[in-house]
Amino acid sequence: MKRVGILVGRENTFPAALIRNINERGQGAVTADFIRLGGVRYDAPPPYDLVIDRISHEVPFYRATLKRLALEGAIIINNPFWWSADDKFFNFSLARKLGVAIPRTVLLP
Repeated sequence: MKRVGILVGRENTFPAALIRNINERGQGAVTADFIRLGGVRYDAPPPYDLVIDRISHEVPFYRATLKRLALEGAIIINNPFWWSADDKFFNFSLARKLGVAIPRTVLLP
């Protein structure tokens, strides 16, 4: 099963309709839901195969989280790397992926 996550702010018409449409057309093979974020571990596998981002341009925590998901193989629609190249959490995640020893790290909102 493929999972699609929608990351939104306060908007409520388009995202809900999109989720409903994906779930109907996916017939169980593809499911969609709203993303709920809390602490994000640097070594956690991505919970979604595809993320549609509609808010990270306003929230740096979301951008850092999306970069981490992209590093682990999730497809992100609306490139979170466009905003900054010097994100400490992403750099730690990248270093770990390359085999560099880093301290345990958690990103908090």
